[in-house]
Amino acid sequence: MPREKGQKVVARNKKALHDYNIGDRWEAGMVLQGTEVKSLRAGKASLGDAFAQVDDHGEVWLYNLHIPEYAFGTWRNHEVMRKRKLLLTRREIAKLSRESADSGKTIVPLSLYFKDGYAKVEIAVATGKRDWDKRQAIRERDAKREAQRAMSARIKHGRR
Repeated sequence: MPREKGQKVVARNKKALHDYNIGDRWEAGMVLQGTEVKSLRAGKASLGDAFAQVDDHGEVWLYNLHIPEYAFGTWRNHEVMRKRKLLLTRREIAKLSRESADSGKTIVPLSLYFKDGYAKVEIAVATGKRDWDKRQAIRERDAKREAQRAMSARIKHGRR
Protein backbone atom coordinates (compact mmCIF):
# COMPACT_ATOMS: atom_id res chain seq x y z
CA MET A 1 0.00 0.00 0.00
CA PRO A 2 1.48 3.43 -0.91
CA ARG A 3 2.38 5.84 1.85
CA GLU A 4 0.07 8.78 2.53
CA LYS A 5 1.06 12.17 1.14
CA GLY A 6 0.25 15.57 2.54
CA GLN A 7 -0.84 16.67 5.97
CA LYS A 8 -3.88 15.59 8.02
CA VAL A 9 -4.56 17.53 11.23
CA VAL A 10 -5.77 15.38 14.12
CA ALA A 11 -6.04 18.01 16.91
CA ARG A 12 -5.35 21.69 17.52
CA ASN A 13 -4.74 23.44 20.83
CA LYS A 14 -6.87 26.58 20.49
CA LYS A 15 -6.63 27.21 24.21
CA ALA A 16 -2.85 27.64 23.95
CA LEU A 17 -3.22 30.38 21.35
CA HIS A 18 -5.58 32.22 23.69
CA ASP A 19 -3.68 31.70 26.96
CA TYR A 20 -0.07 32.15 25.78
CA ASN A 21 2.13 34.44 23.72
CA ILE A 22 3.66 32.01 21.25
CA GLY A 23 7.37 32.21 20.46
CA ASP A 24 9.52 29.93 18.32
CA ARG A 25 7.86 26.83 16.88
CA TRP A 26 9.27 23.36 16.16
CA GLU A 27 8.00 20.26 14.45
CA ALA A 28 8.75 17.07 16.37
CA GLY A 29 8.13 13.41 15.72
CA MET A 30 6.60 11.23 18.41
CA VAL A 31 7.36 7.75 19.71
CA LEU A 32 3.99 5.98 19.71
CA GLN A 33 2.60 2.49 20.19
CA GLY A 34 0.51 0.78 17.53
CA THR A 35 -2.89 1.35 19.10
CA GLU A 36 -2.05 5.03 19.68
CA VAL A 37 -1.43 5.46 15.96
CA LYS A 38 -4.75 3.79 15.16
CA SER A 39 -6.61 6.07 17.57
CA LEU A 40 -4.91 9.12 16.05
CA ARG A 41 -5.79 7.99 12.53
CA ALA A 42 -9.41 7.79 13.72
CA GLY A 43 -9.05 11.49 14.66
CA LYS A 44 -9.17 11.09 18.42
CA ALA A 45 -6.83 13.14 20.62
CA SER A 46 -6.94 16.07 23.03
CA LEU A 47 -4.15 18.61 23.55
CA GLY A 48 -6.03 20.68 26.16
CA ASP A 49 -3.75 20.18 29.18
CA ALA A 50 -0.65 18.94 27.39
CA PHE A 51 2.83 20.36 27.92
CA ALA A 52 6.40 19.30 27.20
CA GLN A 53 9.60 19.32 29.27
CA VAL A 54 13.26 18.69 28.64
CA ASP A 55 14.64 16.24 31.21
CA ASP A 56 18.16 15.95 32.68
CA HIS A 57 19.24 13.47 29.98
CA GLY A 58 18.50 15.87 27.12
CA GLU A 59 15.25 14.21 26.03
CA VAL A 60 11.95 16.00 25.42
CA TRP A 61 8.79 14.41 26.84
CA LEU A 62 5.16 15.31 26.17
CA TYR A 63 2.84 15.03 29.19
CA ASN A 64 -0.96 14.96 29.53
CA LEU A 65 -1.66 14.27 25.87
CA HIS A 66 -4.94 12.35 25.90
CA ILE A 67 -5.15 9.65 23.22
CA PRO A 68 -8.15 7.42 24.01
CA GLU A 69 -7.90 3.65 23.85
CA TYR A 70 -8.38 2.12 20.43
CA ALA A 71 -11.94 0.78 20.24
CA PHE A 72 -10.91 -2.48 18.55
CA GLY A 73 -7.75 -2.98 20.63
CA THR A 74 -7.01 -5.99 22.77
CA TRP A 75 -5.60 -6.34 26.26
CA ARG A 76 -2.40 -4.80 24.86
CA ASN A 77 -4.04 -1.38 24.42
CA HIS A 78 -1.97 1.68 25.40
CA GLU A 79 -2.25 3.86 28.50
CA VAL A 80 -4.38 6.90 27.80
CA MET A 81 -2.29 9.60 29.55
CA ARG A 82 1.25 8.20 29.43
CA LYS A 83 4.22 10.46 28.72
CA ARG A 84 5.46 10.33 25.14
CA LYS A 85 8.94 10.99 23.85
CA LEU A 86 9.41 13.69 21.22
CA LEU A 87 12.00 13.30 18.49
CA LEU A 88 14.13 16.38 17.85
CA THR A 89 17.75 16.97 16.85
CA ARG A 90 20.35 17.64 19.52
CA ARG A 91 20.64 21.30 18.48
CA GLU A 92 16.87 21.80 18.60
CA ILE A 93 16.72 20.24 22.07
CA ALA A 94 19.55 22.48 23.32
CA LYS A 95 17.84 25.62 22.00
CA LEU A 96 14.48 24.50 23.38
CA SER A 97 16.04 23.84 26.77
CA ARG A 98 17.72 27.27 26.86
CA GLU A 99 14.56 29.13 25.90
CA SER A 100 12.24 27.24 28.25
CA ALA A 101 14.62 27.63 31.21
CA ASP A 102 13.64 31.30 31.56
CA SER A 103 11.10 32.11 34.22
CA GLY A 104 7.49 32.06 33.06
CA LYS A 105 8.15 30.11 29.86
CA THR A 106 6.79 26.69 29.00
CA ILE A 107 6.68 24.35 26.04
CA VAL A 108 3.15 23.84 24.71
CA PRO A 109 1.91 21.66 21.84
CA LEU A 110 -0.06 23.62 19.24
CA SER A 111 -1.21 20.90 16.87
CA LEU A 112 -1.01 17.17 16.28
CA TYR A 113 -1.03 15.90 12.71
CA PHE A 114 0.16 13.29 10.24
CA LYS A 115 2.70 14.46 7.70
CA ASP A 116 3.47 12.01 4.90
CA GLY A 117 2.24 9.17 7.10
CA TYR A 118 4.26 10.09 10.22
CA ALA A 119 2.71 11.47 13.42
CA LYS A 120 4.07 14.92 14.19
CA VAL A 121 3.41 17.51 16.86
CA GLU A 122 4.05 21.25 16.56
CA ILE A 123 5.45 22.64 19.79
CA ALA A 124 6.30 26.19 20.80
CA VAL A 125 7.97 28.05 23.64
CA ALA A 126 5.26 30.22 25.18
CA THR A 127 4.83 32.78 27.94
CA GLY A 128 1.56 33.07 29.81
CA LYS A 129 -0.77 35.99 29.15
CA ARG A 130 -2.35 37.93 31.96
CA ASP A 131 -6.08 38.65 31.98
CA TRP A 132 -5.61 42.20 30.74
CA ASP A 133 -3.50 40.86 27.84
CA LYS A 134 -6.38 38.63 26.81
CA ARG A 135 -8.89 41.47 27.02
CA GLN A 136 -6.59 43.70 24.96
CA ALA A 137 -6.23 40.99 22.31
CA ILE A 138 -10.02 40.66 22.13
CA ARG A 139 -10.41 44.45 21.78
CA GLU A 140 -7.82 44.53 18.99
CA ARG A 141 -9.54 41.64 17.20
CA ASP A 142 -12.94 43.35 17.46
CA ALA A 143 -11.52 46.68 16.24
CA LYS A 144 -9.94 44.94 13.26
CA ARG A 145 -13.27 43.29 12.38
CA GLU A 146 -15.10 46.63 12.62
CA ALA A 147 -12.50 48.27 10.37
CA GLN A 148 -12.91 45.49 7.80
CA ARG A 149 -16.71 45.83 7.91
CA ALA A 150 -16.48 49.59 7.45
CA MET A 151 -14.07 49.16 4.54
CA SER A 152 -16.32 46.63 2.82
CA ALA A 153 -19.35 48.93 3.37
CA ARG A 154 -17.44 51.85 1.76
CA ILE A 155 -16.46 49.72 -1.20
CA LYS A 156 -20.01 48.42 -1.56
CA HIS A 157 -21.55 51.92 -1.46
CA GLY A 158 -18.80 53.41 -3.63
CA ARG A 159 -19.59 51.06 -6.51
CA ARG A 160 -23.30 51.95 -6.56
